[in-house]
Amino acid sequence: MLKSDATPARKTMSAPDGNPVLRDRNKRTQVVAGFLRQRDAAEPDPEHAIVEGAVIDQTPSQDTTPAPEPAQSGTAARPTGEIELKLLADADRMAHFNAAPVITANARNKGTRKHLKSVYYDTPDCLLRRNGLSLRVRQSGGRFVQTVKTDAADDPLRRGEWEASVSSLAPDLALAMPFIPEKLRSHLVTQPLEAVFTADIRRHARMIDLPSGTVEIAFDQGELTAGDRSMPVSEIELELKSGSASTIYDVALRLAEQGAVKPSIRTKSARGFDLAADKPPPARRPRKLRLDASVTLDEAFATILRSCFLHLLQSLPAAEDGRNPEGVHQLRVSLRRLRSALDLMRSVGALSNLDALRTEAKWLAQDLSAARDWDVFQLDTLPTIAQACPSVDGFDALGRAAAERQSDAYRKAHDALDDRRCAVFLIGLGNWIETRGWRNDVAAEDLGQLAEPAVDFARRILSEQYAKVLKRGRRFKSLPAEELHRVRLATKRLRYLSEFLLPLYEDRKSARKFSRRLAALQEELGAFNDMAVTASLLDGLGTEPDSAIAAAAIAGWQARASIGAQPALQRTWRDFTAARVPWSSQG
Repeated sequence: MLKSDATPARKTMSAPDGNPVLRDRNKRTQVVAGFLRQRDAAEPDPEHAIVEGAVIDQTPSQDTTPAPEPAQSGTAARPTGEIELKLLADADRMAHFNAAPVITANARNKGTRKHLKSVYYDTPDCLLRRNGLSLRVRQSGGRFVQTVKTDAADDPLRRGEWEASVSSLAPDLALAMPFIPEKLRSHLVTQPLEAVFTADIRRHARMIDLPSGTVEIAFDQGELTAGDRSMPVSEIELELKSGSASTIYDVALRLAEQGAVKPSIRTKSARGFDLAADKPPPARRPRKLRLDASVTLDEAFATILRSCFLHLLQSLPAAEDGRNPEGVHQLRVSLRRLRSALDLMRSVGALSNLDALRTEAKWLAQDLSAARDWDVFQLDTLPTIAQACPSVDGFDALGRAAAERQSDAYRKAHDALDDRRCAVFLIGLGNWIETRGWRNDVAAEDLGQLAEPAVDFARRILSEQYAKVLKRGRRFKSLPAEELHRVRLATKRLRYLSEFLLPLYEDRKSARKFSRRLAALQEELGAFNDMAVTASLLDGLGTEPDSAIAAAAIAGWQARASIGAQPALQRTWRDFTAARVPWSSQG
């Protein structure tokens, strides 16, 4: 039976000093269906750790905002919500940012300083985290606040948030239950909550009033700790208190003018759980779009662009970390999706900002491409062929030479991500999307199109691109490599347009069938392109005599593979062209 808010509903193991203890967590692989979305598999075991006693400023808390009362069990709860963006910055530059003109000219006062001690909890198999939720208890002065948060769903800035006062750093599950999806509650009753990691943060918070809104700007410095692992925190958190969300981007852009910052939506919770599991940041694929068939073109553009921007921001941490090669890959995919979305909007009319945004996306993607190419070569192409040809010498030497190029490519990628140009591009893009800047760019005579049903626009755009693919694929059996490359590019564009627009036809079986066959065609054509990329990598590698035989073996292997793959590619093309298009009236 759940206890009152004065006592934790589940007993949590404590150290002699009364603070929670981080317990062993067994690795689990079961994935529970997500409340907002399905999450990755459960995390590996973190180390044992004892949460150190909280060291807190003895001054009374300045936070006078009352915690909202929890909803009654069984009723639908709505989040108080938060709209925020983080800017990662070097610790030795925080004072400089705090003195930026946008702050000194618009801050209400010198702000408040707090020492925040937080403990993040979950079940042994990370039930909350896998379902897009986090549970935290934070101590500030003599006050303890328990917070349940949700991950960003479709909007990069917005998250659900519920708070309640508790009596100590131990969680009170009874207060959290009304904000937990009902299908998870029975699991939480039977599984004990455990402390996973702690956050020890010193915060200087100031309130900034601008004509477009009020933003709380918090300068956070401190450390996340999980077992014997730790991670520094140095970030500027911008949270909208009132007004337009574009105010956040306005402040962020002005801060970026003062020095190097990195926009981020990655929470302390996400960083702490990855730290506890000793894992790199995840590289997620984009979420499937949801578009109602009655939506206007303007709303469809906003949904598509938010999806692209969210995917981009979610991919950045893994790409910057570098340990998971999927990070760079997903970041490149997010930039290609964004460019395709911007190209899609050209169909409405001349938009003055489109070319500038597309240019920046192309610049960043180009500086990532070599890293991805060498990842594929090192992790797939070379080991696969080396294993199949054990009698051939020189694969080790070829791998060492390729590893040097791979390192050079990653340095170039990281330089681009660290460049102020990247930060300004991301902030400007977010602001353009948030304010629906395309409305100001569209000529007056074209504005009416934005109010029209998106499904009419989709029918025309998809028909045109589908016709282009068929045209480039004429006499498919006899097309040379360079023509197949043109078919691949047209197919890739149709694939992205389909991801954006086919959700309007989601109730049709033909939409799902067409999507599967289009994906299969792109995959087959992509395999041919990978072979061409491998040839260019080997040409530029300048192989030495001790690796020349291995390089020749790879070239020969792929030449033979391209011939053998032709029948499968032709079957895939026939299947694709035979599929009924879902946007037809007979779909």
